[in-house]
Amino acid sequence: AVYPSEPDFTLIRLPTTLRMPKFASAFRVTHRFTRSLAQGNFGDLLADGFGTDGGAQIGLEYRFGIMSGTQIGVNRTSDKTIQFFGQQQVLRQVEGSPLGLDVILSIEGQDNFQEIYSPAVGAVVSRKIGTHGALYVQPIWVGNTNSFDAVAGDDVTISDDNDTFILGLGGRFRIRPKLYLVAEGAPRFGYDPGITYASFGVEMRAGGHSFQINFSNGFGTTMAQMARGGYTKDDWYLGFNITRKFF
Repeated sequence: AVYPSEPDFTLIRLPTTLRMPKFASAFRVTHRFTRSLAQGNFGDLLADGFGTDGGAQIGLEYRFGIMSGTQIGVNRTSDKTIQFFGQQQVLRQVEGSPLGLDVILSIEGQDNFQEIYSPAVGAVVSRKIGTHGALYVQPIWVGNTNSFDAVAGDDVTISDDNDTFILGLGGRFRIRPKLYLVAEGAPRFGYDPGITYASFGVEMRAGGHSFQINFSNGFGTTMAQMARGGYTKDDWYLGFNITRKFF
């Protein structure tokens, strides 16, 4: 069954509380073009195919329901970061419970999970608005996000902060039976280089597929990449997500 207010397991990057059935699975592709839309003038942007002629960071993700409400998965991005994650549903928004609640855990490592490991733990709180969409709050702690300290070694201290606390905020709003507007942001505390991550997009649902065009101020898609923030307030990047659910 499709839940009109919560059709996918993520907003753009941040997780939702969509329940994974037992032994069901889903596959997701994330694609972020790395050419800033603000680079050059409009003629330059048009000549570069609105940024699609440049490089891209691509992510491949697979998740599986090991039991009803419990899902695990793996995500690999083309910068050789691998993230393993799990999500457990604690509360469902049903009669008598006004909110949904999931607990999430993840760990990722760079260079094909060989160095700079960043664990994360947090919660996803959701409130569905009938069939019109849903709102989310996601407090998430991400460890070892300051990769500069890790590269410098124990003898060099670049920053006093090495961890980041994210307060994810987002929503999905249904404007047509299968068409949605999506937006999210992630204010941070602790180690917070760059600017606050933000993204918005348009999404279309077609059967078991979800197709999304999005714009973000950074092209990271794992927890630690998102915790490191966006680049500048003027740099925005075109991207898309494709999800296929096998249930």
